[in-house]
Amino acid sequence: MDTNQSHTREDMMAITTIQEALERIAGSDPAKVQGIDAVILFDLSGDDGGKWTLTVKDGTVKLEEGETAAAAMTLSMSAADFLAMTQGELNPMAAFMQGKLKVAGDMSLAMKLQSILA
Repeated sequence: MDTNQSHTREDMMAITTIQEALERIAGSDPAKVQGIDAVILFDLSGDDGGKWTLTVKDGTVKLEEGETAAAAMTLSMSAADFLAMTQGELNPMAAFMQGKLKVAGDMSLAMKLQSILA
């Protein structure tokens, strides 16, 4: 996947699976993750849910299925809400305020990640 590609609204609307959504996040513009050095666990419940680890280091993003004990932050939500968020239909901050998104760990990291989640 071309990590320098920007994602248009049409690209986001084509996302239909959790794997596609996570791959889009992993392929984010390196400028959006510059200065972030962290391991993030996505814990998604419901149909198509599961656990995925996203490692952000030196402007690169690596995605692996499964969990790690080294996560600085865990984002927990339903798979359906996660898809809505990555398609731009659910604002990450609104999801958090409504209790649809739970954050465990480094809250400042969650704020930095907003640009690649929506």
